[in-house]
Amino acid sequence: MSDVIKVLLVDDHDIVRIGVRSFLGSFDDIKVVGEAANGQEAVEMTAELSPDIILMDMLMPVMDGIQAIREIRDRKLPGRIIALTSFATDDKLFPAIKAGAMGYLLKDSTPDELLEAIRRVHRGEPSLAPDIARKVLSELSQPGEESETPTPDPLTPRELDTLKLVSKGKSNKAIAEEMFVSEATVRTHMTSILSKLHLANRVEATLYALREGIASL
Repeated sequence: MSDVIKVLLVDDHDIVRIGVRSFLGSFDDIKVVGEAANGQEAVEMTAELSPDIILMDMLMPVMDGIQAIREIRDRKLPGRIIALTSFATDDKLFPAIKAGAMGYLLKDSTPDELLEAIRRVHRGEPSLAPDIARKVLSELSQPGEESETPTPDPLTPRELDTLKLVSKGKSNKAIAEEMFVSEATVRTHMTSILSKLHLANRVEATLYALREGIASL
């Protein structure tokens, strides 16, 4: 069971949960351990079931996906979150990034894309659908929500190399192997990158790299 990815499905539509459960049930390395119909149930079931992955719908009654993500992160509950949205124009995309989800997937994605996102995020690698990445980058370039200006202290060459590899979706282990350093060194580089750029997580770091031309989709 330790090698099986435990998944919690969160969606207010029964037919969506049934379809996703049926699809994921055909893979030996994935097990759906629970289903929730709203964000409040998602938080409660996350605390009870300790899932590895939470597939979180954004628009739900009682408590929406954004608030549920915040609750899960604030309570330091286990589980990496993949946000599910029906439209790339959903105004909850950027708030989901701020809240701490590691993956973002459109509901019309293919089953293989869903499977790949689950496995990537379980490995600790951000998963961002290209259409969503373009939308978020477009939003970031528009006037609106204020964000802190990066410090004038530039990234070191090793931090820049780390950021490039992070933007490719690589895990700390993969980055360490490619750069011939320890995982602890990679974590140190990431802490410094996030601090200098005033970013919250690896997904924001990836979006920063895309926006600044350090990486490309």
